[in-house]
Parts: sequence; C-alpha cells; structure tokens
Amino acid sequence: MSAEYDNDELVFLDEDSHQELELKHTKHWNILIVDDDEEIHTVTRLALSDLEVHDRKLQFIHAYSGAEAKAKLREHNRDIAMILLDVVMETDDAGLQVVQYLREELKLHEPRIILRTGQPGFAPEEQVVKTYDINDYKTKTELTRAKLLTSVIASIRSYQQILTINQSRLGLQKIIRSSANLLEEHSVKGFCEGIVTQISSLIGLEAEGIVCARAGSVLDRDDNGVYVLGAAGNYAPFINERIENLHNALIVENVGRCLRLKKHIFEAGVSILFLNSSGFEAAVYLNLPNEISELDRELLEVFLSSISVGYENVYLFHELRNAAFRDWLTRLPNRNEFINFLDHSKNYHTQDKLCAALIDINQFSDINDGLGQEAGNELLKAVAVRLNECFDIEIKKSRIAADVFGLFGLANEVSPQTINQAFQQPFKAGDNTMPLNVTIGLCVLGNTPEPGVDILRRTNIALNRAKKTPTANYEYFAPEIEEQTTWRLHMIRRLRTEFMARNLELWFQPQVDLSSEAVIGMEGLLRWPDGSGGYISPAEFVPLAEYSGLIVDIGYWVLEESCRRLNELAKMGYPNLRVAVNVSIPQFRDPNFVQSIKQLITHSGIKPGLLELEITESIVMDEPHIVIDALTDLKKFGVTIAIDDFGTGFSSMSYLQKLPLDRLKVDRSFVAEIKPGETAFIAETIVTLGNKLGLITIAEGIEKREQASFMIKLGCDEAQGYLFGRPMPFSSLVEYLAKRKKG
Repeated sequence: MSAEYDNDELVFLDEDSHQELELKHTKHWNILIVDDDEEIHTVTRLALSDLEVHDRKLQFIHAYSGAEAKAKLREHNRDIAMILLDVVMETDDAGLQVVQYLREELKLHEPRIILRTGQPGFAPEEQVVKTYDINDYKTKTELTRAKLLTSVIASIRSYQQILTINQSRLGLQKIIRSSANLLEEHSVKGFCEGIVTQISSLIGLEAEGIVCARAGSVLDRDDNGVYVLGAAGNYAPFINERIENLHNALIVENVGRCLRLKKHIFEAGVSILFLNSSGFEAAVYLNLPNEISELDRELLEVFLSSISVGYENVYLFHELRNAAFRDWLTRLPNRNEFINFLDHSKNYHTQDKLCAALIDINQFSDINDGLGQEAGNELLKAVAVRLNECFDIEIKKSRIAADVFGLFGLANEVSPQTINQAFQQPFKAGDNTMPLNVTIGLCVLGNTPEPGVDILRRTNIALNRAKKTPTANYEYFAPEIEEQTTWRLHMIRRLRTEFMARNLELWFQPQVDLSSEAVIGMEGLLRWPDGSGGYISPAEFVPLAEYSGLIVDIGYWVLEESCRRLNELAKMGYPNLRVAVNVSIPQFRDPNFVQSIKQLITHSGIKPGLLELEITESIVMDEPHIVIDALTDLKKFGVTIAIDDFGTGFSSMSYLQKLPLDRLKVDRSFVAEIKPGETAFIAETIVTLGNKLGLITIAEGIEKREQASFMIKLGCDEAQGYLFGRPMPFSSLVEYLAKRKKG
C-alpha cells in the first residue's frame, strides 16, 4: 500500500452549529415560575408539589421580574421544561420580553410557556401567541389547582414529544454527516477509527472503543485470527494487533461471541455492535459505563445499516490499493510502492548514508522453463521470506519485476556483502532445493532529496553495468555512468532523427584487381555528417544503431541506395561494377530480411551478382544457423557473399565450410604487418586458405606499393585501400572512375 495510505489522525465529526438536545436522565422536571407576586410562587409550588409526570417529580426555579427570569434562563439554559410566566411585572410587557428573549436570542424552542396575568385586559394578541409558540394563556383566577395540573401535565408531555422529535432530527443529521464523513475515508484503519469516534459522538460519549475483524477479511494475514482494525482512546496502540494482545478476557470473549452469532450484543456492561456487508464482518466493542438506551440503540441501528456499505467500500478500495502497491505473489510492496519509499527518503532522520539496491536472480528463466512456473513462483516467495528474515524491518523490501527485488535503507545494512550473505544458503521451492546467484545494482543517495523514479533509474543503470562486469556481481552507480547512458540515448535519438530526415550518406571505396589495378567494384560505407563540416565515426554510431534496433531500417536503406547507384553507374557505362555492403546480426534476425533483399533486387532490375553482402566471422558465431540459412537462400538467388575481418576472431572451420562464400577479405591489421625483410605469416595463411577453398581473396588497407606487391606474390586477387582510392561520395566516385577510364 502507498507510503501515505494509513492516516494516524482520527476522523472527527464537525461541530454542530447548535448543541445537541438530550433527554436528561434526571428524576425531575424543571419548572420556571416567573411572577412579581411572592404569594403566587407559594401557591403554585403547593398546588404542584405532589405532581409526577412520567415518574418524575417537579423541581421549581423562581424569578420575580423579567430581568431575573432572563438571568435564570441563561443559567439553566436547556434544563427548563416549562415556564409559568406573568405578563405584567416591572413593565406591562415584561413577560412578553422574556418570551422573545427565550425564543429569539437563546434559540430555545422546546420549553413550553403558559402565560398568566391578573389583569385580563393585558391579554396578548393572537399573533404574539403564534409567533412565540406560547402553549396557553390564562388569568390567575382561572388557574384552579385542577386546571393548573392539567395545563402543566399537557405542557410537559408536549415538551417531551418536541424534544424527542428534535433529538431524532439531530440524530438523523449526525447519521448523514457521519456516514458521508466515513465514506470519504479510504483507509481501513482510518475508517474503523472513524466508526468508533462517530458512534461515541452519536450517543454522547468520549471516544473509547475498538473495531475488530478476522484477518482474512481486510488484512494481508494468512491466519484467521481476530485483529484490531481501528481503535480510539486507550486501545489505539493495539491497531493491527491480535485482539488477544489487549489482555482483556471480557473483550476477547464477547467480540468472538458477536462474530460467531452475527448479531449485536446489548447486555449489562457489554455493548458490541455487529457490522456485515457482502460477507465482510466486523465487531465494534464500545466501552460504556451503562447500558445503551432504547433511543440510542435505534439511532445506532440506523447508523450501522448505512455504514456497513461503507465498510464494504473501504475493503474494496483497500483491495485496489493492494493491487496498485503490493505484489500479488510475494505480498511485498511492488515497484510503485518502492518508488514511494524512495520519494520519502527525506523522512529518514539519520546522518548516515542511505542506499537503494536492485537484486536480479541470474538465469531465473531457466528455472521457470526447467521446473515449471509453479516452482518459479514458490522460489520467488522463498526469496521474499529470506529477505524479510535477513534484513531488519526498517529496511524496505520490494519485488520490482519478475525476478528483480529491491532493498532500501541504511548503506551499511544494504550492501553487496549483506545481500550476498542472504543468498549464500540454497532456497526451498516445493520439492526442489536450489542455490541462487544474483547480480546487484546499488545507488547511494546524496544529501539532496531526489525523485524516487530517478533513484530507481540510477540503481537500474548500476544493475545493467554489473551484468556486464565479469569480475564481480555488483556495481555501484557513479555519475559518469549516467553521463554515458545519457549521451548514448541522446545520440540514438539524434541518429533516428537524422536518418528519418535522410541526412546520412553512402560513400564508396574502390576495389581493384591487384594484377591490372582495374576497378572491379566498391565497398559501400555509411557516413553521418555532424553538421559542422565533419563526420561522426562509424565506430561510434553503428554500435548505437545495432543497440537500438535502428540498424535494420538503416541497413535496408543502404541496400536500397546501393542498388540505385548501381543502376546509375550502369547508365554511365559501368555495368559490371559491384557494391559490397556490410550486414549485421540484427538484420539477419529480421524475419523479412531475405525476402526484402530479393524484392529490392527484382524491383531495381540489377544483376543479383553485383550486390555483395559482407559479414564478419563474429556474426556467424553469434547465430550460425540463422546466418547460414539466410545466406544460402540469397546465394541461390545470385547474391555474392564475402566474409570480412577474417582471422580477427575465433571462427570455427566447420562453419566456414558451410558458408556459401565467394570472397575472403584479409583484415587490414594483417596487411599492416607487411614490412621489408619480414614475413606476414597470418596474411599468407589466409590467402592460402582462400585459394584452397576456391574463394577470391581481397586485401583491405593497402596503403603502400610494397604491400600490394607482397600480396600479389602471395596469390591475393583483389585489394582496396588508400593506395588505390579513399572512401568518397558518389559524385567523387563518378569523377574517379572517369579519370581511370581515360588513363
């Protein structure tokens, strides 16, 4: 899961704009008597002293003026059930001012009001009674004890009903807000903490409780134990631990009973709520001093029916997060999460260096092919277990790709030595026990925070370098490695752009008959202008073209250009000159290679024998069967074949005999050995071998007359080199041929 997935903050409900109204579990109803006549207070108290409404007695609060009444209302606020209020006191409308103060300033709409007056002429208008929700208006002489009792009982019942309605309305508002709040939470931990907090808020208690579920429901655990998913109060430290770690037998027993019976448990001292949605079950234990009231139970029932859907949604989101950030096979964090770890490397409060490492299992594909994918999967799981065993929990582990694992932590703990130590013992995969060899790439982080993707990329560069290092199985990233890689990518992009723009050029170096020095053909050589009047060396860009796969397209263009130039030469009066073109191994791997050459020759109309394909012996050794089959097919079509740089590698003579060759080229390094008074043994051997095999021999790099004379004595047939002509563009070649023809 994401590094920022779990949120340690509890989810609290926003404060209501008004306080919650509650049915107080007191044993009396508060009655406020407001009158400037002391005797009225005494008579009223005596008349109502024995009255009980719904098993509660009355408790009286006295005020003797409008101002004192306002003070009592401020003091007792929500504790007053009804008011017996005199209209005329210090002023003619003092009582009405109290009513206005109660309803408009204190915003108290539940207390019931009975207006009393000794002056019938001061009866309030009908509009005032409606506006301020006054229950009744009586003259003091009308209120006999019997009528007073009736009015008080009716008013208290009315107060209780209004309070219950408002309580339900506020409860519904809380359910809606709580549900919406929780449904926005995507963390299992945060959601479960929120359940406890919201339930506590609904029933007016401090947040103190736990949510438990079986591990198989929402946690990545193999057992079926009951775990604490979320908690508040004193239970918070036990999140993600087994419920037994609470060391509370009462909780363990009743949570288990709730999950087993699949229903709520409301008993003395025990309140456990059951959550269930689409098979995702949980029990919510509430730490309550008293049994939950019937009203609170109804409120919780509605809340839980709504929130159960949220529980399912959070679980599904949890699964999506797992799919995005956790490897399904090993249960380790995946590549995305490893990048998150690297992104947050600045959160490591340490002065020591941090290091990222990639571990590549060597020849893992052979294990998959030889033992089957199931054995390969078991082996990967065994590697994950070994990494967890050998490296501290602070070291982040990850499965980056099929057989590549990642580690991140302190550099002295994530090192070639510690990693190789972890892989010293063989691994058990089903019935198989096998040793593993690995290659390791490491990157030590600098002091400046860097994006995780960049760190991973540099670690991967080090891994690729390590694979090419024969002396050790690891490599640390160094800035110059990245510079070389950046340069290579830049050159590949530039080469691709230049090729698409047809800025590459095909030059030609003449090849001559050694005896007559007549031009018999040319070698086609690729040139890349650098834009500044110079040329980028083929030794630089040809390997890049092969590495990037661009050599296939470039090679086809060279062949196409060669055929076009041969046609032009034929029209100029040079119909029998051939062009030799180098071919690389990626071109042979192209399944359309042979057919494309045949089509090219056919469409261009040239004689197949005028196109010569040059291969090096290293190409033959890389893919002998592919090369031999392709060349044999082309040879039958009429294309001529030459082997270049012969003698510089370690060719197998058996392969040499199988190749459909026409020409054998003596490498320039052997020609350079030809000096007065010295023997050129290798050059002589190659020429002799070529003659024995019935092949035409051609010497490269002839720069001096004595070299040409010596090769003639050896029996060499043809030559190319600066002595006869340098590589030149086609226009210069035409001029060169014209001069030779005249001469």
